[in-house]
Parts: sequence; C-alpha cells; structure tokens
Amino acid sequence: MFSYYLRLAFKSMGRNPILSALMVAAIALGIGASMTTITVNYMMSSNPIPEKSEQLFYVQVDNWSPHNPYDDETGFPPTQLTWRDANNLYNAQQGTRQTIMAKSGGVVQPDDQDVKPFEAAFRLATNEFFAMFNVPFLFGSGWDTQADKNREHVVVITKQINERVFGGDNSVGRELTIAGHTFKVIGVLDTWQPIPKFYDVENGAFEDIEDVFMPFLLKEELELPSWGNTSCWKPRESDGFHAFLNSECINFQMWVELLDANAESGYLAFLNNYVNEQKSLGRFPRPLNNKLSHVMEWMEISEVVEEDAKVMMWLSLMFLTVCLLNTIGLLLAKFSSKSSEIGLRRAVGASKKDLFYQHTVETACIGLLGGLLGLVLALLGLTGIKSLYGDFATKVANFDFTLVLLGLLLALISSIAAGLYPTWRACNIQPASQLKSQ
Repeated sequence: MFSYYLRLAFKSMGRNPILSALMVAAIALGIGASMTTITVNYMMSSNPIPEKSEQLFYVQVDNWSPHNPYDDETGFPPTQLTWRDANNLYNAQQGTRQTIMAKSGGVVQPDDQDVKPFEAAFRLATNEFFAMFNVPFLFGSGWDTQADKNREHVVVITKQINERVFGGDNSVGRELTIAGHTFKVIGVLDTWQPIPKFYDVENGAFEDIEDVFMPFLLKEELELPSWGNTSCWKPRESDGFHAFLNSECINFQMWVELLDANAESGYLAFLNNYVNEQKSLGRFPRPLNNKLSHVMEWMEISEVVEEDAKVMMWLSLMFLTVCLLNTIGLLLAKFSSKSSEIGLRRAVGASKKDLFYQHTVETACIGLLGGLLGLVLALLGLTGIKSLYGDFATKVANFDFTLVLLGLLLALISSIAAGLYPTWRACNIQPASQLKSQ
C-alpha cells in the first residue's frame, strides 16, 4: 500500500504544482536557516576527544588578588597558571599523566635556500602531551622524560611544516634552525586538528594547532616569548624575563589525566594541600578556590560556543516554526480543493485510517523534498559564513553525515507535524455532502 500512496502523493503534487512548490519552498527555507545555525553550534560544541574526555582535567588554582576575584560574575579561579605553580604541580607527578604547556613562537630558518624563513607558532609542552591527547604521528614519536629534564633541543613538527621544509620526506633525525637555535626533528605529526582546540581554548578554540612542539623548559633556557593571553594582578618585582617567570602573572596551562572519581577527588585534595602550603609562604591570599574540569566542562566554562551563536540557532528554529505555520495554511487549502475526491474515496469504502495514511505520506514527501532543498540552502549559507569569517568558520561550517540525517529527519518530522491538522480535517469530510454536490 505504501507504494500506492506514494504514487498518489506525487500525482497530487503534480495536479497542484504551484501550491506544492510553495510548501516545499517554505519548508526548505526553514530547514536551510535552521541547519546552518545548528551546524555551527554542533561543530563548536562537539566532543573533540570522546574516547577519554572524562579522564582529562584542566587544572585551575586561585592565586589572584585578595581584593578582586578573577571573574566577578562566576567567581571561577584564573584560567591559567603561573610559571612557578605550573612547574611545582607538574613535578609532583600526582596524576596518571600530566602535561604543562604554553604558546610561543619564532622564526624557522630552513637549510634549503629555496625555502624562505617564516614565522611559526610553538607549543611548549612536556613529553606526555602526545599520549594524553592521542596525537597521531606520521614519522617518529615525541620526546621522553629525560629530554624534558635535560632541556634537549628536539622538536616535533606538523605534517604541513614537514612538507614545506623537507618536501614531505621522513625528516626524523634532520636538523632545523628555530628561533636562532639548532633543533633535531624527532617526530612528524599526521593530520590532527581537534575541533574545538580544547587543549588551549585560552588562545583560540578554533585556531590551527601550532607548527612546532618542543620541551616546555626551553622557554626559560632560550627565553622564548609569551604568545597568547597573559594576565597579572600585581606588578613584577623587577624587569626582565626571569622576573616575569617568578611573578604572579598567568600564561601557562596544565592538564592531568585521572582514571576515575577517586583519582579526581584525590587530585583535588592535593591541589588544596599545595595551595595551603603556598599560603604559608605568603602566596594565594584568596580562600581556597581550586577547580578540576573535564574536557566538556572546561569548554562550557570557557564559553567556546558564543552566546550569539546560541541565540541565532533559537531564532532560526523560530523561523522554521513560522515556515511550518505557512505550510499548514497551504496544506489546508490543498486538501480543501480535494474534498470531492476524498468524499468519493470515503463513499467507495476507504476508511479514515486509509485517508490519514495517504495524506501523511503526501506531507512526508513534501517534507523530504523540502529537506533536500533545505540542505542545499544550508550548504550555501555555510559557504557564505566561510567567505565572511575565513579560517575560523572553515573549521565549524561543515556538514557531516550526522548533520545530513538530522536535517532530513527534522524536515520529515516538521512536515508530518504540520500536516496533522490539515490531514485530520480532510479525513473528517462527510462523503454525503460531497456526493450530493456533484
């Protein structure tokens, strides 16, 4: 029977092409607008490392001013750590794994004279960074604990930098001049771009990953510059690079891997004990306010999904509702014009259930056509967003299979819901009145 109702549906749409086209267009406009904003929100809030997002925790301790909280609105502690606290917490080795990190940058000077020097972003990190965040390698691997302790001049570079400098060959073991110093390449990353870039949302949740990864303590040895957000609540005791490292300025991040709830509570207790010890040394003037947040919690706290994007999504869903109200009116007009046909079908034995099934199939077909056209409009909308916002939008304005299915399902459910009342009206047409008028 379904195939029969399907044929009836397309014949009905063919008899009223203008009315049918208007309904398809109305649904398409609503789906197009909705799916554009839903896609952006979905990509911005997606889980970037679902296999272990509840085991990775971002570390916060409150070293801020005794007179002013870091965040007046939420009362949350500072979003980054000082050099001193980052190193102290890391050296305690209280987690299953832990890494401290910062963003920096400098000039890369390839040995090949045909490749011009260029500025690159650095990720200063400790060796467990790669294992914690499941970073894939094309060639080689990351460095070990001894390389961290000995401040060895070793680097891991991205696939893109490897192609730019070494032509895509296996560059492990080769040397590269970075920030005026010679480094040995020990690893080349495979394609890797977590969206959002959860491990450092402070410096751009949708920026590209850094070009070069090197041991964290090289920041002090080479006096590498601080890139990204830096905040201070009190003046430094003196000028100079080491005065910055010894200050209460925050520019560093820490992640710790904890396997279960007991490990999480134990690590939080360790943080509280650490802060109490520092209080005895005259630091941490504020009340205890330390925090551990797993990946998804940290992205929510950091407001990775902007409030404006959420508002736009709800407005687009309201627009879809308006489009569906118009569709209801058009369906009422369409089914009213079929009164005589419906009355005849009732007279020859068709039940209300049969008629309801028939017209539900018709509205579903209209919805699916509208959904397909809506996905095309959504693609156009996402293309427009990419052209307006550049690299940022390129990472979040992309469809995947889940979103395509969601768009079609939304169109199908919306159209069937919109057709319920018109279909109910059509099923309750009295056959006698229609036959009498013929």
